[in-house]
Amino acid sequence: MATHAVTVARIYLREGEHRLAKVLDFLHAQEKVAGVTVLRGIAGFGPDGRLHTASLVDLSLDLPLIVEFYDEPERVAAILGRLEDIIPLPHVISWQATLHRHGG
Repeated sequence: MATHAVTVARIYLREGEHRLAKVLDFLHAQEKVAGVTVLRGIAGFGPDGRLHTASLVDLSLDLPLIVEFYDEPERVAAILGRLEDIIPLPHVISWQATLHRHGG
C-alpha cells in the first residue's frame, strides 16, 4: 500500500447562505478537484450562537453544510485562497492527513 501526504479542507456553510452551488462549481469546473463530499447536518450553531435544527414539525432550510475535499498541501492552500477571493467563506479548517492507496 502506497501512502501520500495530503491536506484535507473542510468548509462550513449554511443552506440559507446559498453558497454551496458556487463552491461546488468552483471546485469541480475550475479547480478540477478529484472529489468532494458534502455533508448536511441535522443540527448545529456557529459564532452567532443561533441554533439551526431539523425536525418533523419545522423542516429548516438553513441547516449546516460541510464541504470536504483533499489534495496536495500546496494545491489545497492555493485553491482555498482563490475560492476566498470569489466567495467569502465564514469558516474553513484544514489538517494534514495520509492518503492510503491500494495497488498503485
